[in-house]
Amino acid sequence: MIYLGADHGGFKLKEKIKQWLSEWKLPYEDLGAHKLDPEDDYPQFAFTVAEKVAQADDMTQAWKKRAKGVLVCRSAAGVVIAANKIKDIRAVAVTDLKSAKHSREHNDANVLGLSGDWMSEAQAKDIVKVWLDSEFSHEKRHERRVDQIREKEYRCGCGSC
Repeated sequence: MIYLGADHGGFKLKEKIKQWLSEWKLPYEDLGAHKLDPEDDYPQFAFTVAEKVAQADDMTQAWKKRAKGVLVCRSAAGVVIAANKIKDIRAVAVTDLKSAKHSREHNDANVLGLSGDWMSEAQAKDIVKVWLDSEFSHEKRHERRVDQIREKEYRCGCGSC
């Protein structure tokens, strides 16, 4: 499942992403905003998407079957900062095809952040497609680094964990 979320700054692009996912016959769930509201705030959508991805992501499955998220706000920075507050989320703000592919192959990113203001629809479409189609490399060095992130995430902060 692909979980989608966007505030007012990303609403238009999120609606386009839904069309593309339908064209590609990929399952998705729109977690909001469901209407354009200039007063809404991106953290609520980022948290909702990230929590759904974290709860549903079975890392033993192939990437195509795993839960993933796509978030959009004006810059992508806000939604990524918020999403990364949730355990097991590796959200990335992507600006081009190379960074989309790299984020999957090297970082096993499971949430994609896009800018509703700073990229064209054509760029966004290509980025979403490449990101969804790119697998984690499972190279030892990349696995080691992702594991280090997970270890830090699961420490309680008491100093003895």
